[in-house]
Amino acid sequence: MLVVISFFVAHWYLSLFFQTFFLHRYAAHKAFTMGKFTEKVFYVLTWIFQGSNYLSAYGYGVMHRMHHAYADTPKDPHSPKYDESIWKMMWKTKTTYSALVSRELEVDKRFTEGVPDWPAFDKIARSWVSRLFWAICYVAVYVQFATEWWLWLLLPIQFLMSPVHGAIINWFAHKYGYINFKVGDTSKNFLPFDFLMMGESYHNNHHKHGNRANFGGVRWHEIDPTYIAIYVFDKLGIIKLKKQAEVKMDRVEKAA
Repeated sequence: MLVVISFFVAHWYLSLFFQTFFLHRYAAHKAFTMGKFTEKVFYVLTWIFQGSNYLSAYGYGVMHRMHHAYADTPKDPHSPKYDESIWKMMWKTKTTYSALVSRELEVDKRFTEGVPDWPAFDKIARSWVSRLFWAICYVAVYVQFATEWWLWLLLPIQFLMSPVHGAIINWFAHKYGYINFKVGDTSKNFLPFDFLMMGESYHNNHHKHGNRANFGGVRWHEIDPTYIAIYVFDKLGIIKLKKQAEVKMDRVEKAA
């Protein structure tokens, strides 16, 4: 039992780390820079740790830029304001993402400029062969170590880990939480101490300062674990952080 739970927790946080570090803060927002070789290393690591639910840096980056540009409007790829349920929002997100990766959806140049793009690798990593390989690996762990029936309920989440991470923020962080900044959308800070989403739940902070690498740091308790890793990577010379402007609250609202 302990092996399965440890495997699930490790997959949750490692998959999430590469989603927020590489796909979100780097591919979509360019909060820091890295060399082309390093970029390809992180592509591969993202594939390894996202596994069966690998997301293309290009598709994610372009779609997320669209989210910021059209937040909580009919053009938003994922907004609780225009979707009746979290399941409909997830399906709409999936449809938009797939159309972007396949280049079936034409978008403004501002959404694609500078977004990492490695089509040959994406073709392999997004293939059904790849997804099936990782799914078999997950099932093998459960077959070997799942000693309680309820542990199998975790397996579908592992198959869809990346979409689950996205849905938590895109749905719940636009409906519940507290506000630090008045912005033109419904984004909120979902958790006061983000032990679950590695800084992603400071969504209101992020919508106010989109290109800032540190999503937390506005209130004393807003600690962004991913930014700590980014800071260390910068000091080690793996990446180069862009100069970060000091963030001050324009207006603080009481928690919703």
